[in-house]
Amino acid sequence: MTVVEIPGSKSITARALFLAAAARGRSTLVRPLVSDDTEAFVEGLRALGYVVGQGASEWEIEGAPAGPPRGSADVFTRDGATTSRFLPVLAATGSGRYAFDSSAQMRRRPMAPLTQALRELGATLEFGGEADHHPLAVHAAGLSGGAVRLDAGTSSQFLTALLLAGPLMRDGLTVEVTDLVSEPYVAITTAMMRAFGIDVARTGRTYRVEPGTYVANRYEVEPDASSASYFFAAAALLGESITVPGLSPGALQGDYAFVDVLARMGADVDKSAGATTVTGTGTGTGRLRGITVNMRDISDTMPTLAAIAPFADGPTRIVDVANTRVKECDRLDACAVNLRAMGVQVETGPDWIEIQPAAPHGAEIRCFGDHRIAMAFSIAGLRAPGVTLDDPGCVKKTFPTFHAVLADVIRSFRPGLVPGAR
Repeated sequence: MTVVEIPGSKSITARALFLAAAARGRSTLVRPLVSDDTEAFVEGLRALGYVVGQGASEWEIEGAPAGPPRGSADVFTRDGATTSRFLPVLAATGSGRYAFDSSAQMRRRPMAPLTQALRELGATLEFGGEADHHPLAVHAAGLSGGAVRLDAGTSSQFLTALLLAGPLMRDGLTVEVTDLVSEPYVAITTAMMRAFGIDVARTGRTYRVEPGTYVANRYEVEPDASSASYFFAAAALLGESITVPGLSPGALQGDYAFVDVLARMGADVDKSAGATTVTGTGTGTGRLRGITVNMRDISDTMPTLAAIAPFADGPTRIVDVANTRVKECDRLDACAVNLRAMGVQVETGPDWIEIQPAAPHGAEIRCFGDHRIAMAFSIAGLRAPGVTLDDPGCVKKTFPTFHAVLADVIRSFRPGLVPGAR
């Protein structure tokens, strides 16, 4: 059995940074994720005037419940979706003018449901290019709050951003959600808001947050379940055993359910109080069953499953993942392009992909600048000699040490295994 220490959750780290910034007092985040996305979030907070201290394993944030301490700022959010969506909302709760811009990749990603809701809640927004996209400027005078309807069928981050800011609005916030994807991420949000002293009431798909003030907290960040998916998949693919400490049935992250997908494919899954272990069946190469699975709520792990699906004994069909087409890249098309390059028969539709069993061969993987494509197909490379990545460095977005950690894991297995992708 190999033990793999996974860095902190990106989703939890981003939410904790927002909550700590909005709270009264000094908060401490324990074992937050250090990556390009979270560094962009921290830089953004500092540009807005928040004081953030970063130690080796703990970060301290001085909160400012009235909004950004500075009356003006220019913030570059890089590629980070949470940074690009959360920080303008945080800025809108204050008073001043705050300009935001992002990478070309992030400029293409949709924000219309969020920006439209912000305007209804009292924000004044100015767009420097395409409407409802970055770059944008927030002319802030606080948010009046009230009731809005929101389509979160493209990204649950739209709902999360509004809920996080809800207590800071003069009249609180009521959100009626017309559509919602990745619902477990909203459960992360409401649980973390509760940890910082604010409750969210939910009736059906209507959420209500009363005006209030967050209370500073010492908050431990659990390991990233999306990042763990690659190593769990490696165990299933190779017939090996991998344990990830800190992930257990009490995990906040919905992507923890990826281990249940692997169990359906034939892997053994052991969930203990403090760790989860996945063991592949078979010797040297894991035996996998083809399945049909709805991944709407765990869509960030769709590329992980797609990358190992050709090694199953039957077709694998992944459905209800339309939102993966508007991530860092069109992930359905990216998976199809790369699997076909490896000699795998693939079909796709608006919200699905079906992958046939094959004996994949090596190929250069087109990462499309997407960390999840790079990491997922690195796992496929464990059974397909000759897999290379055209942009291995894009993993810095969420897991800068991924390649080194994967290499250590492979070295820990018995001799004779196929070397990993590079």
